Amino acid sequence: MGIAELDKDTLTLTIKAHIILYGDSANDMLARQVEEEIESHWNSAETMITIRNNQYRVVFRITSQYNPYLQPSDIYENDDPLNNYFRVEEFSESHISFVDGIGSNTGYFKLDNLLNNSTTAAHEFGHTLGLLHPDHLDIRGKGTPGIMYPRGTIVDPHFQYDPNAEPAAKGGTMNPFHRKVLQQDIEDLKLHKLNFDKSGRAIIGDFSSVWHRKHLPR
Repeated sequence: MGIAELDKDTLTLTIKAHIILYGDSANDMLARQVEEEIESHWNSAETMITIRNNQYRVVFRITSQYNPYLQPSDIYENDDPLNNYFRVEEFSESHISFVDGIGSNTGYFKLDNLLNNSTTAAHEFGHTLGLLHPDHLDIRGKGTPGIMYPRGTIVDPHFQYDPNAEPAAKGGTMNPFHRKVLQQDIEDLKLHKLNFDKSGRAIIGDFSSVWHRKHLPR
């Protein structure tokens, strides 16, 4: 979830969001890492889009915060569309990171998903802005996988965990490290359809407002 702002003087469309981490595995350094990953990946596409017959450069501005004192009511009562809340823990009952719906502002990060430049934070951020996983998950011959392709996608060998593995076998699926934000990912946001107010501001996504308990192994 976030706020889109049109600047007609500079012909810039800025997408702003604030990522708030909580949980036993969250810390200031991780919050900064998540912020930098999301911002760098989503700005890498350097995309122009057309809104009301004008070409706008799309820019993402992400901020972050670690809040060890966050309470459920802070999330339930939040009415700031900039804020996105993610619990971070070593264990996840689903064994993966997730958001609470497409276009939501809350979710759960499994710690090891965030390590080693996995692009997980950038991927989940795409979900908060309303993006789904692509329908077709065998993209051999189509080049670099876009940021919204999930783990398990079948890709060209040099994008696999193990370039020598057979497709779909162990090591023969996409290594998330290779995901990139492509122009198509920006176009899929359909920013030209946002309901901008008179000041040029619009909200992307919606409030899911879910506070997550810590998942524990059974």
